[in-house]
Amino acid sequence: MFDLEGRVAVITGAASGIGAATARIFAEGGADIGIAWYPGDPHDVEPVRAAVEAAGRRALVCEVDVRDSGQVEALVERCVSELGSVDIAVANAGIARTVPLEQLDDDAWYATLDVDLTGVWRVFRAVLPHMRKAGYGRLIATSSVAGTVSAWPLHPQYAASKAAIVGLVQNLAVDYGPDGITANAVAPGVIETPQALDPVNSLGPDGVAAVAPKVPLRRVGQPEDIAYLYRFLASEESAYVTGQLIVADGARSLAGLD
Repeated sequence: MFDLEGRVAVITGAASGIGAATARIFAEGGADIGIAWYPGDPHDVEPVRAAVEAAGRRALVCEVDVRDSGQVEALVERCVSELGSVDIAVANAGIARTVPLEQLDDDAWYATLDVDLTGVWRVFRAVLPHMRKAGYGRLIATSSVAGTVSAWPLHPQYAASKAAIVGLVQNLAVDYGPDGITANAVAPGVIETPQALDPVNSLGPDGVAAVAPKVPLRRVGQPEDIAYLYRFLASEESAYVTGQLIVADGARSLAGLD
């Protein structure tokens, strides 16, 4: 089940957290991986390359700033040229910055949207011609519970971008379904990633630990919890699932946030 043998996936934000776990789990499922990472990221991408290769798959590591259309297009062209195709795109790169709205200037607003929303659009725009030609494709975006099922105080630009991703995948599902392409978004809850553990712009270690008792499953998520869901969405078995936002938060949003 959820076999990715013979597929090629490009994953942005793949040096850590959900992206790194997805690269490994896709490789274990049989996919070759275009590992896209931002050179300003403090995390070492080499363990991700090693994990993909340990699974017996090819790893193409590329430095990519998703704010730059040329770099995104070059990433996709390299995947097609060196790995043979691009069947799956996981638009996962994202940033979070703590700023009250009244202190949020134009530059800070657009800085987040340029990565978290427009970066998703750039990745999908670059892969779509190849997927349409092949008659097959899986577009997967990392949204969030913030902006879709709940608020995140002091993060209005983040919430806005993550909410807009839902509209994007819904439209792409309708526009490109006839080409054999699906488009979906996943809204993770609190996942124990470097971003969530950032005490300045996110919850920090104490904040993450405080969330666990509030989740009906009595734990926060791990990157692998999302990566396995992505593997399903990337597979043949998900062929009739498209245009959806799938919430993966251990039912915390159903139980209330207090």
